[in-house]
Amino acid sequence: MALVKVTNSIVLSTEELCESFVRSSGPGGQNVNKTASAVQLRFDVAQSPNLPERVRQRVLNLNDSRLTKDGVFVIFADRHRTQEMNRKDAHDRLFAVIRKAAFVPKRRIATKPSFGSKKRRLDSKAKRGAIKKQRRGKIDMD
Repeated sequence: MALVKVTNSIVLSTEELCESFVRSSGPGGQNVNKTASAVQLRFDVAQSPNLPERVRQRVLNLNDSRLTKDGVFVIFADRHRTQEMNRKDAHDRLFAVIRKAAFVPKRRIATKPSFGSKKRRLDSKAKRGAIKKQRRGKIDMD
């Protein structure tokens, strides 16, 4: 049983990642007709014991077409000519989704504008209004 490090706190077992190899429709010329270079990677998010609950819920709440109703994340990789490159690509794409779900944005602390910034804003508005007022002139109807 090998372990794969996704983030500093998340480590997945390779037994959780189910890979199957199929014939690719991607690049490879006539070679694609005889080799199974495309990879279908399946990862059961709902049943994974190594995924923290917070991350699991964020992944399951994604509006992603690669996520099945049963909570299985399916990635199909056929961008490259070799099976090994497609395996790496599929793993990288899965880990990117998990890393994105694990990221917690910094909480914003609401602040109020300072007295000086309010005063500067009102002064600039008054100045702009005065400039526009000077442009208006009386129209002579002679």
